Amino acid sequence: MVEDHTVELPDGRIMREWPWIITPDYVIVVAVTTDGQFVCFRQVKYAIEGWSLAPIGGYIERREDPRLAAERELLEESGHLASEWIDLGHYPVDGNRGAGTAHLFLARGAYHAADVESDDLEEQELLFLSATEVRAALWAGQFKLLPWAAGVSLALQHLEQQG
Repeated sequence: MVEDHTVELPDGRIMREWPWIITPDYVIVVAVTTDGQFVCFRQVKYAIEGWSLAPIGGYIERREDPRLAAERELLEESGHLASEWIDLGHYPVDGNRGAGTAHLFLARGAYHAADVESDDLEEQELLFLSATEVRAALWAGQFKLLPWAAGVSLALQHLEQQG
């Protein structure tokens, strides 16, 4: 949904009909299995040309805790649970226009626990990639959405710092 807001700038000027985009907040989950494989998708999205690599992700339901949404999405989309959860932060998508907040998580110790119950409409293929493959794909621009690339970058950085 798009609303028109009236915004007062720091210098006192008034901006009328400032477009504000209302979308649900969402989670991005970079999941790493017990044997060090990254759980990813190779998929097609409407706004992206061709295929892209993607981590797990989805919208947060109304009044749902972001961490619980991340756990739900990981299970629904990949059939995995994880033993360790690291909050990588939450970030407004657009500081001037809204568009929700991205909540980023690293899920370590992921293991297969159930059949996939995803309701995604896009064509997608579940992949398990090494850290080397994920890093190369990131640098090659194969994570084609900014929140996906940001989540993967932060997760790799966290893992490298932890040794």
